[in-house]
Amino acid sequence: MLFLHGTWHGAWCWAENFLDYFSANGFAAYALSFRGHCDSEGRERLRFTRIRDFVADVAAVVDMLPSPPILVAHSMGGFVAQKYLEGRSLPGAVLVASAPPRGLSRSLFRLLRDDPLAVLKCALTLSLWPMIADADRARALFFSPSTPREQASRYCARLQDEAYFAYLDCLVFDLVDVRKISTPLFVTGASLDVVIRPDLVAATARAYGVEPVMFETMAHDMMLERDWRRLADAILAWCETLESVAPQHGSARNAAAGDDAKFTLPTTVAS
Repeated sequence: MLFLHGTWHGAWCWAENFLDYFSANGFAAYALSFRGHCDSEGRERLRFTRIRDFVADVAAVVDMLPSPPILVAHSMGGFVAQKYLEGRSLPGAVLVASAPPRGLSRSLFRLLRDDPLAVLKCALTLSLWPMIADADRARALFFSPSTPREQASRYCARLQDEAYFAYLDCLVFDLVDVRKISTPLFVTGASLDVVIRPDLVAATARAYGVEPVMFETMAHDMMLERDWRRLADAILAWCETLESVAPQHGSARNAAAGDDAKFTLPTTVAS
């Protein structure tokens, strides 16, 4: 399984809970930090990095793995996964609170309504950092009220700036052609998510002709929430329905990006 992070995050968000859990359940588990994230190369060019660059990162890592993986992709990473699957087929892909194939225009309109100053700052600086610069705002964006404040603050301290031009791609410039995707998809979302709201999750599921699975007590960072195991178990159960998937019982080690278990391409991989 190959885990892809979303906006402002890195491989660390999967290393916290999911890599060990899926390894213990028979899968060789890897998490990728896109170029410009965590210890991956390209931080100085991050602002101008495009979605196609992240797709190239996924392709480079998939080609290094011993067998085609199931992708598990969060938020912007879900959009990257869909773009990757336009040209290649895999055993399956899980979209976790993913950006929808038809873009984030509805999300932008909400941001303009709720926090126009932050949106203006982002446009003027070509940076997405103003959206999460305030710690209280970041916690509210990513975590449900039931998440302990100390835990949420610890995770938010690891957030970073994001590729502004990649965001524009997700918005309108490089949308997904769902007709090109044949890989089986599992679409999940969180009822308390204010980043990828339930209506966007429903739109993604509708585009692929599947039913979304929603988690009532969770917010955007589902893999880090208190109830993360409910999501993990749902993914495992779905994987068991895939005819071409044979879990590898082995010793995939969980290591955050930056540890010694990594590939240094334009990307960093934790396994």
